[in-house]
Amino acid sequence: MSVVLASGSPRRRELLEMLRVPGLEIVPSHGAECPPEGATPEETVKALARAKAAEVAEHRAAEDVIIGADTLVVLDGEMLGKPRSEEMAREMLRALSGRSHEVWTGVCLIRPGEELAEAERTVVSFRALEDREIDAYIATGEPMDKAGAYGAQGLGALFVEGIEGDFFNVMGLPLCRLGLMLKKMGVELL
Repeated sequence: MSVVLASGSPRRRELLEMLRVPGLEIVPSHGAECPPEGATPEETVKALARAKAAEVAEHRAAEDVIIGADTLVVLDGEMLGKPRSEEMAREMLRALSGRSHEVWTGVCLIRPGEELAEAERTVVSFRALEDREIDAYIATGEPMDKAGAYGAQGLGALFVEGIEGDFFNVMGLPLCRLGLMLKKMGVELL
């Protein structure tokens, strides 16, 4: 049996390697991310995580456990994905400056005959940001592949005043919840 991460995210990979997940393989999904129209953030991340896991599960052995995950940043009810341009990253970071926002990650585990889909919510508070800090951060390139245009595990940590909830959720994979889900599927990490 393999545990297969249906994601190319280096952060998710590092987190699973840190947990010493047995038989870990990385097989990124390639399908378009099409969020369900009118869905809540929780419903959206669960649906996207399920789509990623289901795509990879089609090509895997029956005993494999597939992990799909998706993360969104939510500010005032608006879902922020990954910025498509530096200007979009700048707008996101200015909007997050001096405020609190939610980070939602959906996790879906699939193997034939079994499926678990759950979501985790964490509240992140940013300090007030100066425009020159935002520009310098964008110049590093770090914001461009991250939901909400920041990475709490990188230089974006300099903006985070506080976190309420699972820190690892902000990195894209709620480890406590994932561990319990894997246990339900018979994968013991301890």
